[in-house]
Amino acid sequence: MDMNEIKEIFFQECEEQLAELESGLLKMNDGDRDPETVNAVFRAVHSIKGGAGAFGLDDLVAFAHVFETTLDCVRSNKLEPNQDVLKVMLKSADVLADLTNAARDGGSVDESRSRGLVKELEALANGEMPSPSASAEAPAPRAAAKAAPAPTPKPTDDSGFQPVPFSFDDFGGEGDAGDMPTYEVIFKPRYELYSKGNDATLLLRDLSRLGEMTIYCNTDDLPGLEELDPEGAYFFWNVTIKTDKGEDAIRTVFEFAEWDCELTVKPVEEARADATSNDELPMVPVPFDLSILDETGATEEVSASDARAEETAAAVAAAETASNVTQMVAARVEKKESAAAAAAAASAAAQNNAAGAGQTIRVDLDRVDRLINLVGELVINQAMLSQSVIENDTTGTSSINMGLEELQQLTREIQDSVMAIRAQPVKPVFQRMSRIVREIADMTGKSIRLITEGENTEVDKTVIDKLAEPLTHMIRNAVDHGIETPEKRAAAGKNTEGTVRLTAKHRSGRILIELADDGAGINREKVRQKAIDNDLIPADSNLSDEEIDNLIFLPGFSTADKISDISGRGVGMDVVKRSIQALGGRINITSKPGHGSVFTMSLPLTLAVLDGMVVTVAGQTLVVPLTAIVETLQPEAAAIHSFGANHRLISIRNSFCPLVDVGRILNFRATQANPVEGVALLVESEGGGQRALMVDAIQGQRQVVIKSLEANYTHVPGIAAATILGDGRVALILDVDAVVGASRGQSLKAEMSLAAVG
Repeated sequence: MDMNEIKEIFFQECEEQLAELESGLLKMNDGDRDPETVNAVFRAVHSIKGGAGAFGLDDLVAFAHVFETTLDCVRSNKLEPNQDVLKVMLKSADVLADLTNAARDGGSVDESRSRGLVKELEALANGEMPSPSASAEAPAPRAAAKAAPAPTPKPTDDSGFQPVPFSFDDFGGEGDAGDMPTYEVIFKPRYELYSKGNDATLLLRDLSRLGEMTIYCNTDDLPGLEELDPEGAYFFWNVTIKTDKGEDAIRTVFEFAEWDCELTVKPVEEARADATSNDELPMVPVPFDLSILDETGATEEVSASDARAEETAAAVAAAETASNVTQMVAARVEKKESAAAAAAAASAAAQNNAAGAGQTIRVDLDRVDRLINLVGELVINQAMLSQSVIENDTTGTSSINMGLEELQQLTREIQDSVMAIRAQPVKPVFQRMSRIVREIADMTGKSIRLITEGENTEVDKTVIDKLAEPLTHMIRNAVDHGIETPEKRAAAGKNTEGTVRLTAKHRSGRILIELADDGAGINREKVRQKAIDNDLIPADSNLSDEEIDNLIFLPGFSTADKISDISGRGVGMDVVKRSIQALGGRINITSKPGHGSVFTMSLPLTLAVLDGMVVTVAGQTLVVPLTAIVETLQPEAAAIHSFGANHRLISIRNSFCPLVDVGRILNFRATQANPVEGVALLVESEGGGQRALMVDAIQGQRQVVIKSLEANYTHVPGIAAATILGDGRVALILDVDAVVGASRGQSLKAEMSLAAVG
């Protein structure tokens, strides 16, 4: 694996860490003060900083370091994470994401914004709380304030004498060098530190650069050779270091290995106080001749009498402390046995946790796409094989048929399993919307709260990738046009803080995404007049409320009075509609003046396969999505009723439903067919109610592989896509919503004939 591949993995992990950071900050913004949430946020920034440092991404490391320092103040309860603090941190998370993207893609970041946030973060770390109306550039750290030059004093008398400010703080006393702070460091690596390629000796070497250091390697935990684990970690180090850099500098040396070791840093006085308060027996000095370590042989002469006196005293001291030494050895043995038992219990618990936790692997999306394409071809070939056997075996009871049924079931299970691999929750897309809401709210001076629901709703990754752009335009439209200013909301008796609610849920084999706001709703009179002024509709047109609402999707339409960075060019909602239609979906609007609007998007769960009903219409083979079909009917003459010149109704259980001739709508035939000779499919469309689609015959129910018609041919009105049947023929997949819309009078370009297609 080369460095580029490792770097790519780092940026993939950064996306996960940024999502975790955003999620944690939003939880804290909602009042969550769980220490684990705060720790998760801190770890996310810390991990990004550590990886960025390994690749020399200095800008990213510098910003993450300041951000991490402020988060550490929150973690240690030195800083209260109120709304103003979290507002700064959410903006900082946005800048951290920008810096990550710039490092990956080679772009640039607004330096003035990042510098302003650095100042705000440093101010928060120094205990300066931001004012609610402070801008990004307003807060200044105390350090900068101290560094500011003092104003020049004015002369105090006629002679022009001018006092000069002078401080003795910059001069140390004579004993400063000897009074340098001393710290005791206990560094105990875990096996994870070595498994990640770190080296304890390199960390200790970096530590030695901070000052004068003495070090002792403790080998008490080293087992016998038969019990030795070559991947284990048995050594730990006791370090005493004199440095004026402070405790933070010592911890910085170990910051990349902080989670893979046990680290204790204390001033030596505090460490000694802890040691004396321990329940362990005190150390008793044992006589030892240091002369054997003197390599030069330069020793002082000691008289024989003095030597004999010292030997006698040593013997007495050794005799007096023999029992103490025995107790110390016994205590150490007991301590090591209890530590071994605790380690064994911890190891067993870790193994249990590892067994219960789910394991994941990273797979290139192209490989998954190739697998899905191959499974699609498997489905097609299985259908072809089944079709051939059916055509050549009239009994339908042969062992081949039984084997084909098992093959069909197995193919279906493989298909579902592969599609589940591509299914992903919509949470990453929803989280991106939080930043957009914050930025647009700041630009418009509005107070807006985004509420998300159903974030774990899963949908095909292809749909998720294409969902971000329409959602972005809809969010911008809701914040800019939907939500009123705080003054207008207060005047209307509303909460000054507006609410935008983003919801995802499954329904009938599709995913519904709703974007609701509690704003002023659509001003239909203004929309209608704007459309007339832009020559989009005739001045005398009589439109329903629904038709007026849908005018906002017309190209070039905008109700903004002036063009701004947010809106006014009339491209946002037009892009939304085209993007949703390209995904095979529909979008509907429900608006109530004074109460807000709801935009509902209905999208397929996958763009790869669907279950459909294969039908025949005027000699053409069509596939109707099974999720849209409520039931099938065989019409009777008594149940058919004429309505107007060209419309017919069918009576279904004492209710009437419009009857739609699919062949006539698609221009397969010039005249309407006899309903009694065909089959009616009762379907339910988004926003169009129920309709009975009339077809000539039903061939059966199949799972089909979706093939894009636009990519291989061109867009065909009333047709969503195409597929390949078991006999090798191409069948068209019906766009139920478009056909129902055409039956209600909407244009379907009836002049285009599809007789040659299929």
